Amino acid sequence: MSFNKNVKSFNFVHISKYCYMVSIALTIIGIICLSLFGLNYSVDFRAGSNVDITTSQKLTEEQIHPVLEKLGIAEGTLVSPGDDRMTIRFTNVLNEDHESQLKQEITKLDESASFEVNTVDPEMAKELARNAIYAVLISCLGIIIYVSIRFEWRFAVAAIVSLLHDAFLVVAVFSIFRFEVDLTFIIAVLTIIGYSINDTIVIFDRIRENLRFSKLKSTSDLADLVNKSISQTIMRSIYTALTVFIAAFFLFLLGGESIRMFSLAMVIGLLFGAYSTIFIASPLWFVLKSKQKNKPAKAS
Repeated sequence: MSFNKNVKSFNFVHISKYCYMVSIALTIIGIICLSLFGLNYSVDFRAGSNVDITTSQKLTEEQIHPVLEKLGIAEGTLVSPGDDRMTIRFTNVLNEDHESQLKQEITKLDESASFEVNTVDPEMAKELARNAIYAVLISCLGIIIYVSIRFEWRFAVAAIVSLLHDAFLVVAVFSIFRFEVDLTFIIAVLTIIGYSINDTIVIFDRIRENLRFSKLKSTSDLADLVNKSISQTIMRSIYTALTVFIAAFFLFLLGGESIRMFSLAMVIGLLFGAYSTIFIASPLWFVLKSKQKNKPAKAS
């Protein structure tokens, strides 16, 4: 082999066996939670109206509920108060009369209140949910085609398993903790897929480069090559993930309510993405490559 065997590297391939078990356990927990609880969809993905109210003073639920009951629209509503902002979610679509009356009643509580009403009808909600799923699936299909052409099918399989692992675990976390899923969440998932495949391709490219100048005689040589390839690129992966993580974390802490779920999904996804790139994707390629009959050492 062309690289120095005296250079010690962490045994990522060996540790990955335990990481697989952890990931499988998390996936099973996620499937159970999704089956039992589903996702907490925002108004973007389910029919209803969402009223965002900006106020000059803090309004409480105790002040708002009597107004809703007076108008006969209290059933199935969720009130989320804040210091200078309040959100009221209705499971039914508000008609123009109810919307006008609601604004009048709340204006009596705070004359400077301003309103933003978002309404989604049932057909639009279904279409948005369907298009979101298509967006994720099409992006994954494009990645499979690209990696298969650029590298080989084993790299493509390892990459797509890693990406689906990241995306699903982010969805599972949102299901477990009942975080709200809106359109920005879908954007975050697609962004996470982009960052994850970028880091994965960097490691795959280094593996392919090392394969060209190596003479592998056994599976242990192949494992050593994978370990050294990851070691040679791990700091780049960590720095890339860390810089974006810091930005997403402070956006979550200090950003507005409209991007809070996007930032949270990015924070969670970047952690899973860095983990899967190192401990899932490349070791999985090693498993597939080591099963190649009679040709364990040939470069792709």
